[in-house]
Amino acid sequence: MSAKNESIRWGQLAVAEKGSYVIAAEAVPVHEQSFETNLLNLLIVEDERSVRECCREVARSLGFNTQMAESRDDAYRILETANADVVLLDLRLPGNNGLEVLREIKRRRPEAVVIVMTGFATVQSAVQAMKLGAYDYITKPFNFDELRLELERVAGHLKLAVENRLLREQLKSKHGFGQMVGHSPEMEKLYRIIAKAAHSTHPVLILGESGTGKELVARSIHYSGPYKDKPFIPVDCGSLVPTLIESELFGYVRGAFTGAVRAKDGLLATAEGGTIFLDEIGELPVDLQAKLLRAIQEKEIRPVGSTRAVPINVRILAATNRDLDTAVSQGTFRRDLYFRLNVLTLRIPPLRERKQDIPLLIGNVLERINKATEMQHTVGEDALRLMLNYDWPGNVRELENCVERACTTSSLPTIHVSDLPTQLRCFETQVRAEDVMSDPQAITPLDQLEKQAILHAIAALEGDKLEAARRLGIGKTTLYRKLKEYGAAF
Repeated sequence: MSAKNESIRWGQLAVAEKGSYVIAAEAVPVHEQSFETNLLNLLIVEDERSVRECCREVARSLGFNTQMAESRDDAYRILETANADVVLLDLRLPGNNGLEVLREIKRRRPEAVVIVMTGFATVQSAVQAMKLGAYDYITKPFNFDELRLELERVAGHLKLAVENRLLREQLKSKHGFGQMVGHSPEMEKLYRIIAKAAHSTHPVLILGESGTGKELVARSIHYSGPYKDKPFIPVDCGSLVPTLIESELFGYVRGAFTGAVRAKDGLLATAEGGTIFLDEIGELPVDLQAKLLRAIQEKEIRPVGSTRAVPINVRILAATNRDLDTAVSQGTFRRDLYFRLNVLTLRIPPLRERKQDIPLLIGNVLERINKATEMQHTVGEDALRLMLNYDWPGNVRELENCVERACTTSSLPTIHVSDLPTQLRCFETQVRAEDVMSDPQAITPLDQLEKQAILHAIAALEGDKLEAARRLGIGKTTLYRKLKEYGAAF
C-alpha cells in the first residue's frame, strides 16, 4: 500500500513507500511538560507526506511548534525567516546529498538540534552526520514511541541548556536575570524568553510602557549571547533630529552635504558583528523605514552620498511603547518592516502587574544609594504599604526616582510617607477619602488629620517650617512641638 495515496489513520498502521518502513501512529492527548515546549520550534524536512504528517502529530502532541518542508529549498526558505530549535532531517531527499543539507543547516542555524532520519543506515553515514553536528540518529523503520521518546529527550536537553544559561546569569545578580530585578512569575517567564532570544540571530521587538526597562532587556539579550564581546550600540530614534537620523544610521561620504568635510561610518556599520538597539522605533520617519528594511533584508547599507553598497553584519533589536498594529493600520509604520522586526516579540510587564517585585526593586535602589552615601536608609511600614498600593504609571523608572528623592530629602534614615513625592501622598489622601465614603465607620480621628496636614504642608513647602506654620495658621512653637510628638524631623 503506497503512502502517497493513503491518508494516515491514527490508531492504525501507516505504511510509507520509501524503504517499506512502518510507523505506528496513535492519537495521544497533549500532556503537561515541565519545560515549556510551546517555546520550541521544530522543522521537519522530509519528502514523504505521510512521514511528515506523522512526525508533526507526534511533535504537536508534545507541544512543539512545527513547520514542514518537503525539499532542501523549502527548508532553506523557512530558515531564512523562522527559527528552528530542532530539525528532523531525512538524509535521502531526492536529488540531494543529505549530509550537505545537514552541513548547510548547521551553518545557518548552529544552535539548532538536528536529528537525522534515514531508512538506509550505515555506520559510515552515522559517523559523518555526528561529525557534522547531528545530535542523534534515527533509523527507519521507527515507531511512534521511539520518535516521541527522542523528541522528549531533545526537549530535556534544550531545557537543561536554557536553565544553565539562566543560572549563570542569575549568579551575576542575586535579584533576577542580568541587571534586571524581580522574581514574579511574569518576570521569570520573561527571563526564559530572553535566555532563548540571546542565542538567536533574529531581530527582536521589545514592547513595553515607558520606564519598564526596554533597554535593560536589550542589553541582557546582547550580553547573554555569543556576541557579548562585540559592540552594543543604542540609538534613540525619538530624540534624533529627523534630518540627521539617516546620516547617523547609515553614515555619509565626504562632500555628501554642506559640512561633510570627511566621511563618517554610520552606527549600523560601527556595530559590526554586534547589536544595534533601535529604541522608540515607532518614531522613525516612514521614508527611513524603507531604507532600514532594505538594510535588514540585504545585509548592506549605502551611506548618504555614496553609490556603493557596504555589507554589514549586525543584529537588530528594536523597542517601542507605541501600538505598532495601530500605527500600521494608520500608515505611519510600514507593514513589511513590522513583520521583519516582529520575528520574536518580548512584552515587558508594567510594574502594576508585578507588584510583588516592588520590595526587591526598592531594596536594590537602597543598596546602591547606601553604598554611595555610606548611610543605611530603610523604608518604614507606612511608606512601603503606600508604595505597594500605588500603580506606578511611570513604572520602574518612577519607583527608582521616588526612592532616590526620598533618600535625598529625608533627614532621617527611615523613609516615611511624608518623605515620598506629592503624587504618592495625594494618592494616599484619595484612597482614604474613598474609604471614608464607602465605609462611614472609617472616620479618621482629628489628631491624625492634623498630623497629615502638618506633614503635608512641610513637605509641599520643601521643609520651610515658618512658612508652613503661617499657612496653617499656627505658631512656630506649636509646630515644633507637634513635630517632636510625631518624631519627624525636617
